[in-house]
Order: sequence, then structure tokens, then C-alpha cells
Amino acid sequence: MTILAGARRRRTNSESNELKPPNWLLLALEGRAPWELGAAMLARPLLARAPAGDGHPVLVFPGLATSDLYTTILRNFLTERGYASHAWEQGFNLGPRPGVLERCEANLQRLHREHGRKVSLVGWSLGGIYARELAKLAPQSVRSVITLGTPFAESPKATNAWRLYEILSGQSIARDARVADLRETPPVPTTSIYSRTDGVVAWQCSVEQASDMAENIEVPASHLGMGMNPAALYAVADRLAQPEGAWQRFDPEGWGGLKKLLFRTD
Repeated sequence: MTILAGARRRRTNSESNELKPPNWLLLALEGRAPWELGAAMLARPLLARAPAGDGHPVLVFPGLATSDLYTTILRNFLTERGYASHAWEQGFNLGPRPGVLERCEANLQRLHREHGRKVSLVGWSLGGIYARELAKLAPQSVRSVITLGTPFAESPKATNAWRLYEILSGQSIARDARVADLRETPPVPTTSIYSRTDGVVAWQCSVEQASDMAENIEVPASHLGMGMNPAALYAVADRLAQPEGAWQRFDPEGWGGLKKLLFRTD
């Protein structure tokens, strides 16, 4: 009886220490996403100063329950900066249903062949999981990985979207997290962009183990607006502009100290 009671106490303590989803206030603040779109429009002169691209292909993945329509602002911005931006072209992202990852890999290989250059992968939220896993499957075709508010660490239920995930995908999020080692860093230059004011994903879930090839950039953004937030857009452009084979970590210096107000790094 004492052993059982001790087991219950350990389980209770473990459950209480488990990372929780963002609170209701942060979730309510997700309503600021339209304002971030407006800010991106107003910030166009500043965003025009973002590093220009070299024409290499970039494949962009949408988040859970969204489609390529939701990444239009991000893709148009990347096209304007000089990249060959591509949508994932699989309709709404309803989770890792049979054949989805295989079609993503086939699309990646096609773009690699057609452009004759490695492909950078940019994923928003759940889309970042696809980007990371594809880079592990086919690193020879991937130049870099950039994720926006992607939950690859900590508890898979430390988000306010895990129930929606299970409804749409018809699968257990805890089981899917066990099947794929989501925490493992891709073997290519990898950047995780996250926000401590994310109202959908607990920010700790998006923190990468920093190394010479992996980094974190914190931006002031909502989860739903991250792909149109001006600070996040600039960070994505800056990361994509890193020369192939000569990747360097993000430098928050410049703009008379403004960058340090907008970005935090490891």
C-alpha cells in the first residue's frame, strides 16, 4: 500500500511539473494577428532592407488546419526578396496522414532536380515538423531549415491545439511524438523562430539545442501572426540569405540598437 501511494505521488508530481499550454490571456492575445499583418504592410520600407536572396528554392509549409493561402504573405515576401518560393500544394494541413510526408519528400526532390540547387525549408507551426523531418530524411537535398512557432520539444500536449490535432489527424499526438524523434536536430543549418507571447504553443516547445549549426531567435509575435509579423519576416530573410556552406548564426546588432529590441538570440 505504501508503494502504491508512493507511485501515485510520483505520478502526480510528474504531471504537475509537466509543461502546460499557454494561459487564457496569451491565447486571447492571438487576436492581434491582423494587426501584425497591418504592421507588415507599414514596415515594407524596412523589410526592403532585409538581405536579398540568391534565387535558390524555398518550400513553405502551412500550420495545422491551414493551407497555402495562409502562407501567401510569407511566400510573396520571399519572392520579392529574390527566392524561388514554392507552396506545399497539399491542401489543408490535417496532420501526418498516410502519404503526406512521402509526397512532401517527392516535391522536395523534384525542386532539387529542377533548380539544380538545394532547397531551404520553412515551416509554420506543425509545418515546421514536416520541414525538420524532411531534412532528416533527405539532408542531401536541403540547404537549411527555418521553423516558426513549431512544437518539437517538451510535452506534445503543451499547446492549445493538441485536441484539434487529434480530431483532424485521427491520431494520438503523444504516439506520433514517440514514433518520430522530434527533438533531434536536423543535420543542416537550423533556425527556430519563437515568441514568449505565443498563445497556442508554449514557447519552451520551440527552443532548439543551440550549436554551431542550430540557433533560436525570439521575436515579439503571436502564433497565428508569426508568418506575417515584420520581425519574423526579416529574420527568415536574413537566415535564408546565409551563403551555402558558410552559414553563420544570426547577428542582432545593427539599426542603431533597434534589432536588439526586436530580436533575442541564444
